[in-house]
Amino acid sequence: MIVALVVACAFFMETFTGTVITTALPAMARAFGSDPVDLSLGVTAYMLSLAIFIPLSGWVADRFGARTVFRVAIGVFTLASVLCGLCDSLPQLVVSRVVEGIGGAMMVPVGRIVMFRSVERSEYVRAMAYLVVPAFIGPVLGPPVGGFITTYVTWRWVFFINVPIGLLGMVLVTLLIENTHEEKPPPLDWLGFLLTAVSLAAVLYSLDVAAHGSLAESVAFLALLGGGLGLGVIAVVHARRHPFPLLDLSLFRLPTFALSVWGGLFYRTAAGAIPFLLPVFLQVGLGMTAFAAGLLIFADALGNIAMNAAAPAVLRRYGFRRVLLYNGILSAGAIGCPALIGPNTPLAVIVGAFVTFGLSRSLQYNALGSIQYAEVQSREISKATSFASMVQQICTGGGIAVAALLMQVALVARGAGPNALSAPDIRWVFVAEAVLAVGSVAFFRRLRPDAGAELSGHG
Repeated sequence: MIVALVVACAFFMETFTGTVITTALPAMARAFGSDPVDLSLGVTAYMLSLAIFIPLSGWVADRFGARTVFRVAIGVFTLASVLCGLCDSLPQLVVSRVVEGIGGAMMVPVGRIVMFRSVERSEYVRAMAYLVVPAFIGPVLGPPVGGFITTYVTWRWVFFINVPIGLLGMVLVTLLIENTHEEKPPPLDWLGFLLTAVSLAAVLYSLDVAAHGSLAESVAFLALLGGGLGLGVIAVVHARRHPFPLLDLSLFRLPTFALSVWGGLFYRTAAGAIPFLLPVFLQVGLGMTAFAAGLLIFADALGNIAMNAAAPAVLRRYGFRRVLLYNGILSAGAIGCPALIGPNTPLAVIVGAFVTFGLSRSLQYNALGSIQYAEVQSREISKATSFASMVQQICTGGGIAVAALLMQVALVARGAGPNALSAPDIRWVFVAEAVLAVGSVAFFRRLRPDAGAELSGHG
């Protein structure tokens, strides 16, 4: 499991950096002489860079070797972090964040490839438990740590903090990981890459425009969304006809992969919005301080950590199908639970609700991340990982954008201004996200009772 720990550390660096910048944006804006709103370009540039280059990661790993690509990706990410910390203007930051996104796009999926090629199939569930932790802890620690560093040191160290982690990661990858690759990788599907990259970038950016733009920008939103979806359809048609497509749609012939992707699309989009919604609800809706809200949200992280230790045993006892079905319903209820929280709700009840959400979400992510590989052969791991990572990126970016868009809809519905957000506006978004999460259960019902038994040990 030492390889899984190395990969998990790289994942933590990526997820932590993705959120730590948010609290540093006002200080960075003052240093650049820019408006804080303009600094959101740094966040958007990173997100779009990830979306564009993730589909390429599997082919690159097969062509040049998983260890080589993983090590270079960590190096690029670390170097780009240094460049971000040295920036003196917004254009420099945007360029540096794009480079950082390229490193992250290679680092996360290729890290998964490295891990799954290094462990036995029976160890997949345990290995996945290591990878789920940084996905939860990074976003939770990012904002408070970023605020502390920005307040008491300087915003530049928000990026420089990655240097020792990155250097140590490169050394450990060199010493501990085998350089696996395909003997005769197929030629790169350049047209498929361009179609997929532009489609993903357009769709994700359209959601960002819709969530943060005005009604005057609705034309831009519709043009981006329509163009992105149109290119996506062309990319699918191209993939069906190409002998070596970048995104291998034949993976959907595997029931466990197909159902985990479709069900995961619903669940991950809903659950991925909660780290964005909770701080807004607690601070804007209930009037809590940022520090108090951060402490409460950390209860969610504690639930995640606790479940990661128990997830393999739970899956072995009940199997993937029952866990995804019943825990999916429980987790959907936990997603909607904050809608019932008010100023007079006892603190113990709030903490209990957040811990429950952390427990159920961690178990659901563990199950989803493992079962998608249940029928994937070793030669297909890189393609499956690229596809799954692309879907997860869509869910991460899309989930937050959809939540922000729903809050905008609530404001428009009651004729309020952009700065008049209140608790009821956010409560109904929690309910909508819970309904979306329940939709995933329809896919999980179609799993066989013994689905993924080789991975979980159930039965």
